[in-house]
Amino acid sequence: MNLLFVIWDVSPYIHQFSETYALRWYGILFALAFVSAYYVAYFLLQKENFPESLMNKTAIATVVGGVVGARIGHCLFYEPMYYISNPIKIFHIWEGGMASHGGAIGILIAFLLVARKGVSYKMILSRTMLVTPLGAVFFRMGNLMNSEIYGVETDLPWGFVFVNSFDVLKGVESAVPRHPTQIYEMLCYFVLFIILMVYCMRTFKKNQKLSDDFIIGIFFIGTFGTRFFIEFLKLPQVAFEQNLMLDMGQWLSIPFVIYGIFSLRKYSREKKLLN
Repeated sequence: MNLLFVIWDVSPYIHQFSETYALRWYGILFALAFVSAYYVAYFLLQKENFPESLMNKTAIATVVGGVVGARIGHCLFYEPMYYISNPIKIFHIWEGGMASHGGAIGILIAFLLVARKGVSYKMILSRTMLVTPLGAVFFRMGNLMNSEIYGVETDLPWGFVFVNSFDVLKGVESAVPRHPTQIYEMLCYFVLFIILMVYCMRTFKKNQKLSDDFIIGIFFIGTFGTRFFIEFLKLPQVAFEQNLMLDMGQWLSIPFVIYGIFSLRKYSREKKLLN
């Protein structure tokens, strides 16, 4: 038996005031995701003379669209019958249940209300994508602190034993080493963020315009391609996924990856025409 694993017994609470109210790591990291992304975006968009008022509207649309979309997405994609039977539970976000694909769809819809003459929908979308991977790092860090959304059993030396996970505490599953898929995703999203930042800095240095299609393509392929492959290491989030060839997260990732490939092909063709 491999004894080189990590015992992850971190409490999800920074401070618990009562059985109902507590300050959670997830909430703090969720807020840090939006704050950090906003300030990095502000720095980048200033270089393009992006209107500050539009920056603020875009930030609000991202938060509202992302949170509402992520919650509704989870309810519809993963547990529709439960939430149809208990609609008030949709508003109980403190109980968990946020779907990143739903968040992406919510943001795409929210940006329709933000786009205006002189600043295209695609430009708003691509500039937001520059910093979204940074926010995703904090989101997955929150999942790690919550001991949730982890992987299947492993004998690799970096396996994590999530002793405080809900299913372990309830006796549903054993406390055994598992793939820390939250960390895998964090690392991939951080690398994607660095790639996009390097692209921006090099483009600004050459006094050239950022390509919407390049950013969208790299973001969709990097984000949802990562999600697709890491899902093979994850435990099913809900019971019905056990009977699927691919789980729900993978099926929902495929259209985004396809559109990402389409965007990169479009960028490549336009670049050849300019050269």
